[in-house]
This record gives sequence, C-alpha cells and structure tokens, in this order.
Amino acid sequence: MGVRRRGRELALQMLYQREIAGTDVEDILSSFEELQQAPPATREFAISLVRGVISRLSELDSHLVDQADHWRLERMAAVDRNILRLALFELMFEGGTPPAVVIDEAVEIAKRFGSERSSQFVNGILDGYLHRGEAAGES
Repeated sequence: MGVRRRGRELALQMLYQREIAGTDVEDILSSFEELQQAPPATREFAISLVRGVISRLSELDSHLVDQADHWRLERMAAVDRNILRLALFELMFEGGTPPAVVIDEAVEIAKRFGSERSSQFVNGILDGYLHRGEAAGES
C-alpha cells in the first residue's frame, strides 16, 4: 500500500475516533499506535490531513451540505462523512493530487471501511462536486 493511501486511511480512523468518541485530536495523535508505527512520510501526511480537515471543518461541511442534495450531515454514515471531508479537503486546499486520483482513493477507502453502498455514495458526491467546478485551482 502506498504512503498516501495509508496516510488517508490513518487520517480517516483518527477523524472517526474524534467524532464518535469526542477524543481530543492531540490525544489521538499521541496515542494512536498505528500512526506511531507508520513510516515518517505516512505519519506526516496523515497528521497534515487530520489537522487540515479539523481546521476547515465548518467550510468542508458547508460544501458537503450544498453538494449532498436531500442528505443532512447527521444522516450520513460517520465513515462516509469523514471520507468525504478528507477528499474535499484535498480537492479544495491541497491541489497537488489530480482530482481523479483523490476521488479514486476516496472510493477505494470507502470500499474498505464503509458499507456496501458507501463507495457509490462517496463517488457520486465527489463527482458532483467536481462537475460544479469548485476543485482547487478552478474556483
């Protein structure tokens, strides 16, 4: 598994823990064993994603609500919601990874961590977002 895929997966797990258990992000970063055992590049990427998503959470959620017609954030599965936040953060603020790659990564992670329909849901939301022309460098 690649550095960035593993970093995204670790970031998802940390965001999920933060949301479900209410654990402080700094506590998660210091105690999450899988993160501590990850290679430095993976660890740094995961941490940058987590901190980036948290710092822009309200903006990311606003875009999710706009894009997810007839879906309130609370109705989305927590895993799906956090996968979408991670992908939107990369699309909106990172700009270094091609949008198609970000979407593909999000879909693959949804297949691994989400429900049977998560990958379709994640793909639909992110594809719709891109078609609205709001990806990094286009807005």
